[in-house]
Amino acid sequence: MKILYTNFHGGNGGGHDTYIYHLAAGLSHRYRVAVASPAGSRLSSMVDTLPGVHVIDMQFKPGWRTFLPELARLRRLIEQSAFDVVHVNGSADHRQVMLALVGCRRRPAVVFTKHNTFAAGSVGNFLRARFATDRTIAVSDYVRVMLERQSPYGDITVIKHGVRPPSQAIERAEIRRRRMEYFGEEGADAIVLGSVAGTGPHKGWTDLVSALAHLPDALRAKFRVMLAGDWPSHAQREFVERSGVGRQLVFVGPTDRTHEVLATCDVSFVLSYHESLSFACREAMSMGRPVIVTDVGGLPENVSDRVDGWIVPPRSPDAVAAVLREIAARPERVAEMGRAARATSERDFSFARFIDETSSVYRASVRGSTVFA
Repeated sequence: MKILYTNFHGGNGGGHDTYIYHLAAGLSHRYRVAVASPAGSRLSSMVDTLPGVHVIDMQFKPGWRTFLPELARLRRLIEQSAFDVVHVNGSADHRQVMLALVGCRRRPAVVFTKHNTFAAGSVGNFLRARFATDRTIAVSDYVRVMLERQSPYGDITVIKHGVRPPSQAIERAEIRRRRMEYFGEEGADAIVLGSVAGTGPHKGWTDLVSALAHLPDALRAKFRVMLAGDWPSHAQREFVERSGVGRQLVFVGPTDRTHEVLATCDVSFVLSYHESLSFACREAMSMGRPVIVTDVGGLPENVSDRVDGWIVPPRSPDAVAAVLREIAARPERVAEMGRAARATSERDFSFARFIDETSSVYRASVRGSTVFA
């Protein structure tokens, strides 16, 4: 089987990048895999390291001067490569694939993954669902219900992202050394809160900053924070400084070595205002880190409250502060909840199952392809 993955993100696509990268890596031993992505994108750089995976520079948000040439390039690619499946991952690449398939003699099956919780009831969604979607993958139960209630998409399968934990654990002495590197001697024995979910405004990490600011000085001094993702804006840095926690928080910056960031932490957090599932949450749990999550979208599907993490209302620094007080009062519970988080991951976040279930959708889509039928 020949599969083409499409990606419209020209820079850092976050979870989209991780999703496509892992599918390409996991399926390239079974199928012939290609990835079409903008030149210079993070995904192209990631996939370029995979043996046997072909990377094609392709713009899915071209300007009006290059729209038709890019569309023609995509059509030629699909026709000449004779893909069996085109797996689209956003509205821009989905639209371009739909247009490229018009009039094609041999049409591949089109699989669409709904990665976010944005409404999908527009005219554009109707056209893409009708003319260029054979099967739909929802990344969480929440997304499936949303699509069934408020969208034209059918043949929906829920496939939650699997996780491959690191092959080797980092020694405690190395973790302590890294903490001292980031936070100095005073932070070596602190309770470290960390996230690799990103620094976008909708990720809600500023609520953690506000929660820390609400704590008494002596209690606040027990915590340190690590944030991986795009470098913060000037306004975000100013907010942190005004909150009085600037010396306790470190921005790690963009990194693909998320395991190393999470290994340095005691507790992770994903405090998003909207979220379909969160690979960052699952990755932290696979490493034995309990996670503080907000009660939005598919996030609560990962965590059992006060078993392997905590579920708090969104935009509620007070609720986050209450959890921090809990953690400081009973730090021994963190290790216990971390073990529960790892057990949840081993039971529910199987990477092999993620790959096998996605492969099954491809096979079903090829057998039952109705694109432009």
